[in-house]
Amino acid sequence: MVAKLSQPGILAPLPPCGRSLTFRLALEAEPRPALVRLRDGFDVNWGVAGFGEPLVRALGGTVPGLRTFLSLSGPACAVPAKQASLWIFLRGEDRGALFDASERVGALLDPAFVLDDAVDTFLYDRGRDLTGYEDGTENPKGDDAAEAALVQEGAGLAGSSFVAVQRWVHDLAHFRRHTPAECDATIGRRRDDNEEIDDAPASAHVKRSAQESFDPPAFMLRRSMPWATAHEQGLEFIAYGKSLDPFEHVLRRMAGLDDGIADALFTFSRPVTGGHYWCPPIAAGRLDLSRLGEIVD
Repeated sequence: MVAKLSQPGILAPLPPCGRSLTFRLALEAEPRPALVRLRDGFDVNWGVAGFGEPLVRALGGTVPGLRTFLSLSGPACAVPAKQASLWIFLRGEDRGALFDASERVGALLDPAFVLDDAVDTFLYDRGRDLTGYEDGTENPKGDDAAEAALVQEGAGLAGSSFVAVQRWVHDLAHFRRHTPAECDATIGRRRDDNEEIDDAPASAHVKRSAQESFDPPAFMLRRSMPWATAHEQGLEFIAYGKSLDPFEHVLRRMAGLDDGIADALFTFSRPVTGGHYWCPPIAAGRLDLSRLGEIVD
């Protein structure tokens, strides 16, 4: 079963806390020695590692289906891109464990890769978004999750996954000025019982993003987590798929590019980053980088 070949953090439940890291390749750096160290020193139980198209191209590798995140503009909304070379999501039981893992990853990658961005995430109210609504309600379960999230075949590809990563910044004060009924209509579900609202407006997030409403269905495995600083807060959106197509189809509809109706999510939240990454499978307990070209031992 391909699930045995995947990085464990893809299919695992959300951790109590996490850290989302993106790295850029240093100017004129040779990445291969650092990637050898990452392959040999990265404990796959620390989290998930993903490689962006710029890095794969620099190495002369080929990953069919991998592409750079493209920015979009829709009615009164913008979806920016901030494609990095490398993305690592660390999982932990507490922030101390995340700090230690971050230090180890940084040492493995130094000096070829420079930390470009980092955000700490956390589990909120048993898996809710900071708005109070349950997140990932329509996630596939069990074998269906593996089918949606993992590449099923191919040398060096089976068990791998593509991931879309976006940071959304919520204006919670603005959202909370609406009545409970207005908030429910924005999301398309009732906050108190999580039931979908049949007569929700066409702009409701649930209607814009309903995976089964696409042809073919746009199933993906969401592993998003909230984040917060003293001044801002929001959601680190993370969605794994056997292809990037489902995410891109949903995002285009959310931006109103299909029918001119933008997702009501944009009335209180905005994306500020966007990147696509390929998460390689594992072999013999370590990252299988065979698709990235010749990695010298």
